[in-house]
Amino acid sequence: MAQLNRLLAATDLSAPARHAAERAALLARSSGAALDLIHVSTPAPLAKLRQLISDIPPEVEQRLLDASREELQQLAATLQRHHGVAAGTCVVAGPLLDEIARQATALGADLLVFGARGAGFMRHLLLGSTAERMLSHSALPTLVVKQAAREAYKTLLVPVDFSAASYRALLNALSLAPQAEIILLHAASVPFEGKLRYAGVDDRTIHHYQVAAEAAALQQLQALRDSVGAAGERISLRAVHGDPSQHIIQLEQELDCDLIVVGKHGENPVEQLLLGSVTRHVLAESQCDVLVSH
Repeated sequence: MAQLNRLLAATDLSAPARHAAERAALLARSSGAALDLIHVSTPAPLAKLRQLISDIPPEVEQRLLDASREELQQLAATLQRHHGVAAGTCVVAGPLLDEIARQATALGADLLVFGARGAGFMRHLLLGSTAERMLSHSALPTLVVKQAAREAYKTLLVPVDFSAASYRALLNALSLAPQAEIILLHAASVPFEGKLRYAGVDDRTIHHYQVAAEAAALQQLQALRDSVGAAGERISLRAVHGDPSQHIIQLEQELDCDLIVVGKHGENPVEQLLLGSVTRHVLAESQCDVLVSH
């Protein structure tokens, strides 16, 4: 996502899910990117209706799709009035993840936008296995919107582990919010710290190792900042010691961040199978929006 060209925002048409559409429209307006809205009518609600009413006229499903299409077009019209952005609309029936992935591919989207709360699937976005599969397996960066979108992002927190994904996450942050202040964060650790304590190494020596680890991390952060050239002028650095999950949430609150940019996976090979544990924690515990990079 070196350059933002096309956004695809998914909505279940609930009122809370409109935050995602509003944020997508703000991003489209500021970047000049195209915006498309998608609503997927999944089979489950209709199947439940058939359990209650066995004899459903065949045209009912089409009427429901038509009603959703009209509602989505009304949402697009609202976005155009509020933000001056003309959004394309698409209403389809089928498996949610498959349809979103198919539409994203067909449009050539380079960013997916979801709401974190809603009436159906979106309400369980951060907790459900369906959402985790979407975030885990999507080849696209995914923006999870938690807050009402009133203005452009101002303060971004970008935790990094110095893997290859760290550089991509930073580039995605710069692309999504080209005017925002960015805080690069790394939580350093002392290798085998627990075993050192078990072996009787005194606290003073371990503290010395911690200070050295933070100093080394700060040098790596500086190199990462330097790698983006002039854009690095609005990037500040934080090297700390301890649990990255806790530091991320703490700094989000202390610095009043409105977006956290996290990588999809950690360095641990086991975490490659699903979302990394830090990413899952941030999605569940943070108050601000979260961009899951790739």
